[in-house]
Amino acid sequence: MDVRVRFAPSPTGFLHFGGVRTALFNWLFARHEGGKFLLRIEDTDKERSEKRFEEDILRGLEWLGITWDEPPVRQSDRIDLYEKHLKTLFEEKKAYYCFCSAEELDEESQAQLAAGIIPKYSGKCRAIPPEEAAKRAEREPAVIRFRMPEREVTFADTIRGKVSFHTKLFGDVIIAKGLREPLYNFAVVVDDADMRISHVIRGEEHLSNTPRQILIAEALGLSVPVFAHLPLILGPDKKKLSKRFLTTSLDEYEKKGYLPSAIVNFLSLLGWHPSEDREVLSIGELVNEFTIRRVQKAGAIYNPEKLEWLNAMHIRALAPEELRTHLEPFIPAEWKTDGERLARAGALVKERLKNLSEFQNAARFVFTLPEYPASLLIWKNSSADAARKHLEAVRTMIEKETDASAAIMAYAEKEGRGEVLWPLRVALSGQEMSPGPVELLAALGKEEALNRITRALKR
Repeated sequence: MDVRVRFAPSPTGFLHFGGVRTALFNWLFARHEGGKFLLRIEDTDKERSEKRFEEDILRGLEWLGITWDEPPVRQSDRIDLYEKHLKTLFEEKKAYYCFCSAEELDEESQAQLAAGIIPKYSGKCRAIPPEEAAKRAEREPAVIRFRMPEREVTFADTIRGKVSFHTKLFGDVIIAKGLREPLYNFAVVVDDADMRISHVIRGEEHLSNTPRQILIAEALGLSVPVFAHLPLILGPDKKKLSKRFLTTSLDEYEKKGYLPSAIVNFLSLLGWHPSEDREVLSIGELVNEFTIRRVQKAGAIYNPEKLEWLNAMHIRALAPEELRTHLEPFIPAEWKTDGERLARAGALVKERLKNLSEFQNAARFVFTLPEYPASLLIWKNSSADAARKHLEAVRTMIEKETDASAAIMAYAEKEGRGEVLWPLRVALSGQEMSPGPVELLAALGKEEALNRITRALKR
């Protein structure tokens, strides 16, 4: 079987983590199997679909490196195809017009609930002669229902194993508002067959739709793909993830300074695990490792602290030129004129960043020495005279020594590491917490380091 999978978002909102995980698992499966990953925009909801949402989805996937192998398909371009298949169902008496109002259906549902029956459509419009129904549909509000055969539907879910549903649970489902207004459960069947989709990998919330879609496909004589339903994403408390996380757009994570590679790494571990006990994985490693059989049935735990940690790990792994590229949106314009100092600043604070948006605050002292109290230069119970003495000695070493760092460290071992290195570090950074003095010297350069030590001595 040629592997062909798809991601089929509706452009009714911004791309978020739930949708990205579904796209990612499909993409990883296709790349691992040497298959094709396709993109379908399900935009038949004319009232809610917006071009800006579609553009956000496309841009977000591209930013993550989730690329598609054929031009995107849009449902709004395929109305003729849906109409053709709906007419086939009518001709074969497998679909019919329903004229029941929302009020009638609600009364029917309430009566069934009161009787302890699972609510479903009674089928009262089934018996209307097709010719009469077609004429009435021209002048009365109507929907199109699929004539559901009463039987048990069993299918093999690649993740969950054997799954069975009986159609008596859901009755005759609505598949279209009209011949040119298909609804999800019908359109998706036609699309998957027409696009030759081999595997449908999607969230667990779609599991109950599967028997409906299988029966519609069989009624149309279309192929049925292999199904795999991903586990739900749960919060740290193992309960359903809050709406705040579910609706946070991918764009917001990008603006906060998360790397695409870290997000891909994090989302890949939401319901899947590699063959060895590893958590930090490159995209190439994920493609090599990914198999559906390693996707779990149980809910996947969303842990924001883990995402932050993974992001820090991926930032540390960046080469200097890669770091500079990713930092571009977070660098003040005035810093960009000093490329050499900017590179040194990146190398200096890279190990301390959890996300890229922290760079400006973390590296600010490299470009502008902050104000600080003179008392900060004094190590613990030492004295101002001792701090002055050690700073003067260090200044002389920097002025004279080729390898000042080695000389400073030897001097610190003799005189006391805290006594020497604390005032030096404060003089260079102006901060109580900062990288070590050796790293600071390398980042600032000889001239700037001497200027800052001289300023500290004046204090």
